[in-house]
Amino acid sequence: MSNYFQYFPRSFYRFGNETTSDIFQNITIYADVVDQVKDNTTVYFDYYIQEGERPDQTSFNLYGNTNFHWTFYLMNNKLREQGWPLSRSNVLRYAQKKYPNKTITTRTRLTSLTGFFKTGDIIEGRDSGATAKIEHRHLDLGQLVVNVTSGTFQVGELLQMAGTSDTVLIHSISDEHLSAHHYEDASKVITDIDPTVGPGGLLNEVTYLDRAHSENDNLKLIRVIKPSLITDVVNSFREAVNE
Repeated sequence: MSNYFQYFPRSFYRFGNETTSDIFQNITIYADVVDQVKDNTTVYFDYYIQEGERPDQTSFNLYGNTNFHWTFYLMNNKLREQGWPLSRSNVLRYAQKKYPNKTITTRTRLTSLTGFFKTGDIIEGRDSGATAKIEHRHLDLGQLVVNVTSGTFQVGELLQMAGTSDTVLIHSISDEHLSAHHYEDASKVITDIDPTVGPGGLLNEVTYLDRAHSENDNLKLIRVIKPSLITDVVNSFREAVNE
């Protein structure tokens, strides 16, 4: 975005109790030139960002110049708010970082366990001896999201807490980013399930990683200024911020 900021005028500004002023670009000035054109269908066309394509590459492909990449952010609110779409490998790394825990799924009705198996509780596998802290729960999916502190839990074993007699049977274990975020029917409508039974055969599981890919893909279709008009729009923007 360095090419974007270069158009703003410089002014003196004094911070706090400082006695001397520093020169800064006055980015509080806002020009509505791009706002005037981004909804004008004669000025823009839709463009689909290719896998792994960077903003400067898109600018060069469209305009033969890498310096117009900042216009994509002004033309598309979603890019300003969420950033440029990631490559598929970076989406995976993003999901792994954002959802770093393990997800234990049970068919035990968690809502019946009113006094324990709560967020912050420490649980232990009866057979494996593995231990974990419950980070949060998704009662509608029968999920315990846990930070494993020792050992490896086993599918089919019972979970317990010290001083309690109630247990939870492990139905499945997965990395959090690969666990179900929700379930959809054939029409892609989010559908509730009975956590004690699980999803029916006609429902599709959408994982946290699937959702991250979907949200990332939604960023790829953008509006871009037509090559024949890019110079005029950029010059108008430059004049507006320097008035």
